[in-house]
Amino acid sequence: MATDAELRLRERLTRLRNLSLLGGTKVSGELEKLQRQLARIQAAPTGEEIWRSVELARHQDRPYTLDYVSRLFDDWVELHGDRGRADDHALVIGLGRFDGRTVALVGNQKGRDIKERTDRNFGMAYPEGYRKAMRLMELAELHRFPLLSLVDIPGAYPGVAAEQHGQGGMIARSQALMARLGIPIVTCVIGEGGSGGAIATALADRVLMQENAIYTVISPEGCAAILWRDAGEAKKAAAAFKPDAVHCLELGVIDGIVPEPAGGAHTNHDAAARLLGESLQEALDDLESVSPEDLKRRRRAKFRSLGVYA
Repeated sequence: MATDAELRLRERLTRLRNLSLLGGTKVSGELEKLQRQLARIQAAPTGEEIWRSVELARHQDRPYTLDYVSRLFDDWVELHGDRGRADDHALVIGLGRFDGRTVALVGNQKGRDIKERTDRNFGMAYPEGYRKAMRLMELAELHRFPLLSLVDIPGAYPGVAAEQHGQGGMIARSQALMARLGIPIVTCVIGEGGSGGAIATALADRVLMQENAIYTVISPEGCAAILWRDAGEAKKAAAAFKPDAVHCLELGVIDGIVPEPAGGAHTNHDAAARLLGESLQEALDDLESVSPEDLKRRRRAKFRSLGVYA
């Protein structure tokens, strides 16, 4: 598990890499210095450590969205339905008071027992869920409420009905809407951040990950099934594409790592909520004074730069 010192160095390293002045002598020198310090602290996580993150991200006792809502929000009011077809229980949306400000929140909810997991489809949203989330986004924009998004989804539901209802198109519309919002948006991956189902509600000004979360374009099992025709090679696949928080930070896919209690968030829900709340509060404070036009401009530039190498 990464130490606090290592996480701070990795965050500084990521910020320097994203600077447009990276070619400058001063910035490049600082970058090399940080890289040497990081190498001395600890080598990159091993395959076993990466797989441990996958296991912890999926732990059945890990806190879900409503666990955090009950600990961090006052005057919480959950909203229901997409005003068109259905109320997708895999996605929770609502309004509440967080750190003295009214915020809108969207988050995945997996469920604790078989009955609830079936009702919430294991957190995998249908198009109706994203349409419900977009309804909240438009409401937040209208009233100038900041938007928080908690991501914990294996992936958007791949069933026939979801495809018939326009799954891919709805994910794209959700991302397009988030790109246009003139309000602060902060996302945190609190468990699994899987594929298009995750990015549909994660196009944010600040994208955070909890220390033992994962964020990936495909599940390790899905990747293994494609590459080696064997889902049992999931551990090998995870070691190859590195979905853990440390590597996502190094790639610039996320902006910061939220620490967890010793042993993982599932060991102490209260402590995990406190640490998450502090990180969300800090991110919102940083964005509070940024104008709507600057928020949109920076957000678009941020996501257009992902995957671009100079």
